[in-house]
Amino acid sequence: MQITSSAISLNVADPTASAAFLKRHYGFEEDMSAEGFVSLSRPDAGFNVIYLRTGLPTFKPESAKGPADGLLLVFVVEDIDAEYERIRNEGVAITTPIETEEWGERYFQVTDPNGVVVQLVQWVSAP
Repeated sequence: MQITSSAISLNVADPTASAAFLKRHYGFEEDMSAEGFVSLSRPDAGFNVIYLRTGLPTFKPESAKGPADGLLLVFVVEDIDAEYERIRNEGVAITTPIETEEWGERYFQVTDPNGVVVQLVQWVSAP
């Protein structure tokens, strides 16, 4: 098997709102969109983020049609403190203030308009 690209697909009530959030605050660009669908990328992310409107009749399997509950969209960055200040200065509400875990993960979290938690992480020591 050869994987040629990767994506994460999230079910949300308003794909356009979540896409606008990632574009504005995280520098993603829209690759394509249609009714109930938006695909985003950025060259350094390594995968696309796709938002699908919950309840689309074409979505399979049926059991996965609900919202993206319990999921974290995580991006590893080089300077967590600078990103924290940048996000705060852009007026984004901080869901979880910056913390450092004992295993070396320094992170903070925000929540997009559809309730998807976006977490930025910097490893300050080897995991």
